[in-house]
Amino acid sequence: MTHIRVRLGAGVLGLALVGGLAAAPTASAAAAAPATVEEQRLDQAAPQEILRRSGFDTVAPGFARALERAGSFGQAERVVVRQGARLWQRAVDRAQGRGPAGGDLSRDDDRPLYWARLGMTREVRQWEPEFGLTDTQRARLLAELEENSRGENTIRYPHAKGVKRILLTGFDPFTLDRDVRISNPSGATALALDGTTILTADGPARIETAVFPVRWQDFAEGTVERTLRRQLPRVDLFTTVSQGRVGRFDVERTNGAWRGGFPDNENVSRTETIPVTDPVSQPQWTSTTLPYARIVAAPTGRFPVYDHTSVTEIPAGGTDPVVRPDGPTPGSTARAGGGGDYLSNEIAYRATLLRDRLGLHDSLPGGHVHTPVLQFGTGNTDPATGTVTDPEFVRNRLDIIAQVRAIVTVAVSGTGR
Repeated sequence: MTHIRVRLGAGVLGLALVGGLAAAPTASAAAAAPATVEEQRLDQAAPQEILRRSGFDTVAPGFARALERAGSFGQAERVVVRQGARLWQRAVDRAQGRGPAGGDLSRDDDRPLYWARLGMTREVRQWEPEFGLTDTQRARLLAELEENSRGENTIRYPHAKGVKRILLTGFDPFTLDRDVRISNPSGATALALDGTTILTADGPARIETAVFPVRWQDFAEGTVERTLRRQLPRVDLFTTVSQGRVGRFDVERTNGAWRGGFPDNENVSRTETIPVTDPVSQPQWTSTTLPYARIVAAPTGRFPVYDHTSVTEIPAGGTDPVVRPDGPTPGSTARAGGGGDYLSNEIAYRATLLRDRLGLHDSLPGGHVHTPVLQFGTGNTDPATGTVTDPEFVRNRLDIIAQVRAIVTVAVSGTGR
């Protein structure tokens, strides 16, 4: 995501005027909300095929039936939390070879989770129960569905001594109007590694993961900080992961405080300084504390791995953006980090800024890794005529997943707090 959750706004309380006197505000039932841009893509042939060939086509209908049985908001909330968490676990189990595959789509595929979640959010958005839902209640259901179906609430580490703790995040597919068949290898990696234990030079390490949306507004509302704040003080290493450049991995050295405006999955653009709490103390740049030299030197897989140092800045006293191959100069204003000016740069910036604000810069290795672009096989590059999968596509994704695992294994060796 080099060039590289939308939640509904707060509900409105009605204010009734009776006999000229203002009555107390009361919450009124809200009408069903229209499907979002993301949800509207569900009806295309490729998403439907992906759902059918993975067995995830039953998720949204089953969820809708469970919602219809809810007789109160409390019951609906329990349905949403339970079935959101169940969807995440089902996707993790499928990716890791547990339970039925549900169809002939390869188990490493991240797309069934993405499209099934959108089917569920569309059901919540269009649901009109007899007991009535306010805008605020519907927004709460959507938020809880997002959090529970993304692994954000299931990050738990064993208490055993000698087991290191790794936190890894991925992303949903994106640029879907370009090619609705797209998969994101970072999301696939998160599913493949969630809850797994790897053996490092220093002993075992447990990996926990989450997958974030490709939506500007969710980031502005603090989804990254809410998820990571309670985890960073107790992990030994974290890495945010996203899809980056063709044919290469990059360990991004520097992250910039700038949104460059590329449309997100809702086709919304944002061109501005990354909005964070306490903007007065907000730095223009943050840096990786991952052991990039060790990662680059290690034989982790078939793709080359680079220590990527380039940024784009407006120099101190200047007005025009300048590319700096060796990183930012003192007093400059960010226009692109090593990971660009899209949400991959933003998650890296937010995670490393949070690390620094928690006082962990000198003790916690953390930063961003860009994977190669996941490419379809030769002859399957036309979205209009191509298939949703092919052998080379699967091989590329499996190789990327394996190499991320190897990179993390190298990175966590020699750490510990």
